[in-house]
Amino acid sequence: MVLIIVVAVLALLAGLAANRYLRPRLMSEDDDTGMAVKDLVGPLLTLTVLLLAFVLVTANGSYGKAEVASRGEARAVDQLVESAEYAPDAQRGKIQADAVCYARAVREREWSAMADGKGSSAPSVWSTDLRRVFREVEGKPVFGMLVSADHKRSDEREERLTQATASIPGVILWFLLATLVITVAALGVCLPRRNNRGQIITLTVITALLTSTLCIIRDVDRPFGGIIDVEPTAMTEVQRQATRDFLAHHKAAELPCDDKGDRRSS
Repeated sequence: MVLIIVVAVLALLAGLAANRYLRPRLMSEDDDTGMAVKDLVGPLLTLTVLLLAFVLVTANGSYGKAEVASRGEARAVDQLVESAEYAPDAQRGKIQADAVCYARAVREREWSAMADGKGSSAPSVWSTDLRRVFREVEGKPVFGMLVSADHKRSDEREERLTQATASIPGVILWFLLATLVITVAALGVCLPRRNNRGQIITLTVITALLTSTLCIIRDVDRPFGGIIDVEPTAMTEVQRQATRDFLAHHKAAELPCDDKGDRRSS
């Protein structure tokens, strides 16, 4: 994002410098003439609308799917905890404990890793434990409920991790940046050399608008690592409820993980 801003500013300065030193050699008309403010806004309005439309598509795509997957995963974990109430006492405590630890690992370990488009192995430790406990209740009515909820959890987690990676190829982002540079530099050349305060202000505003749009595109395409990011709100609430259910029959010291979802040492 910093690179985008720096390149855009350099393009604006290059355009203004070309207007000052290069334009007199290329054009013979009066220096007070040139592209008016309304002429600047016209062609760039189309480009701005296209970029904003691209942002909306991206926002409704990668960001929206990431948020839906995060909430769906949290609901699946909550369903696991609720279904565990129908399991025998020994398995109920293990399932609820694993659910608490899984939620902690997702919130504390995997969420920060997704900012770089990566996952974490910490939640997989507890999902493996869950399946091990499921085998202990195989054949009982609760088994199907638990397996169904766990499949849903696994699918939603996979979708969440998929959306954590950038969906816009880098070449497209560089193409948009090159388009911004060429547009701003060309418009800077067309500015009049004198009595041009209004045009310069307008060009600066347009440059800021296009740069902001491009930054938003990059930010929204990374729903877990930007300014506009998906927070683990749903998983945090599920963790709180699962912890409450576990503590209703057990002590906090019986949880097999620490506050960050890592397995306690023996």
